[in-house]
Amino acid sequence: MGVRTRIAAVAALALTGSLLVVGQAEAGHSHSSLRPVATGLNGPRGVSTYANKVIYSVTDGSVYVTDGHRTLKLGTVPGTAGFPPAIDTNKWGTTYALTGAGGEPGQPPVPGITTLYRMRYGKAPVKIADIGAYQKKDPDPYDLEQNPTDSNPFGLAALSDGTVLVSDAAGNDLLRVWPNGHIKTVAKLKPRVVNVPPGLPATDPDGNPLPPAGTPIPAEAVATSVTVGSDGYWYVGELRGFPATPGTSQIWRIKPGSVGAVCDPDRPYKGNCQRYADGYTSIVDLAGGPRGTLAVVELDKASWLKFELTGPTKGGLFLQYPGKSHKAGYKRELVKDQLTLPGGAGFNRAGQLFVSASVFGPGAVYRVRY
Repeated sequence: MGVRTRIAAVAALALTGSLLVVGQAEAGHSHSSLRPVATGLNGPRGVSTYANKVIYSVTDGSVYVTDGHRTLKLGTVPGTAGFPPAIDTNKWGTTYALTGAGGEPGQPPVPGITTLYRMRYGKAPVKIADIGAYQKKDPDPYDLEQNPTDSNPFGLAALSDGTVLVSDAAGNDLLRVWPNGHIKTVAKLKPRVVNVPPGLPATDPDGNPLPPAGTPIPAEAVATSVTVGSDGYWYVGELRGFPATPGTSQIWRIKPGSVGAVCDPDRPYKGNCQRYADGYTSIVDLAGGPRGTLAVVELDKASWLKFELTGPTKGGLFLQYPGKSHKAGYKRELVKDQLTLPGGAGFNRAGQLFVSASVFGPGAVYRVRY
């Protein structure tokens, strides 16, 4: 199935116009609502904040800064290959942009892919590290696809000490990158055995037969997202590889400063990486909020594979509250069924939450009133 390149492949499908993306709803919900901050955007994805400003990325690799009235272009990074970069902004106002694998599988690599950049207004983006090159020397010991050095960096979090955390959706790991480009592996995420969900066709789009519903098979972690919680711990979210079974995406809580940790679904409460939350579907972004909350973004509540096979349904945005013993408590869905293919979320220091959608096609960045 080529699980490790599925996100890039979905992006390619969207670019060719083979997917119908429905419009964004702006109507209020009984408990939460959306207010546009930036509209008329082509594939908005990354969302971060600084002071009273919102920073966001779009499909061509451009990153913008807005206060809701005036918008400035921060710059454009190369290597996006039609999929917007992930972004985050540190406490000093420096924004980082991260490009993924990009391009079609089997084709020559696009220059600038799998790269972390530093961005400052009025200056060209500065290359910090080639994540793909590092992963060539740091193979995934739990690889299921005979491609253990594959790389598709997908999420990032800028730390207060100037380093940057990078989650790799193909390497299934969390990395830490220093300003001089030095990289260490923080944690590796192990596959999880899941049951094939009902409702899938007999074959995938390439004509390969799919296992029948209920068949238990191992599925890769696909680490798409990372954020820092208000407790200082590092949180990583999973997409869940093929067969993308709904409700099997986990959020892991990692001790700050960890090196070489293992996130193991069979031993989820051992070591420096422990399961924080379970029961999510196709997570693509996390954002640390006030009082221990996390915003959790689901690309499609029916799963990324269902979206790829039959088109989008509705995306999910959840507020995850902390529970006891360093585990998640209850969660609340915000702006239910008002988002299609959301891409990213971010809190500002006042606790206001922002979300972007649709990551494939026309969209906007919204403030979420909750």
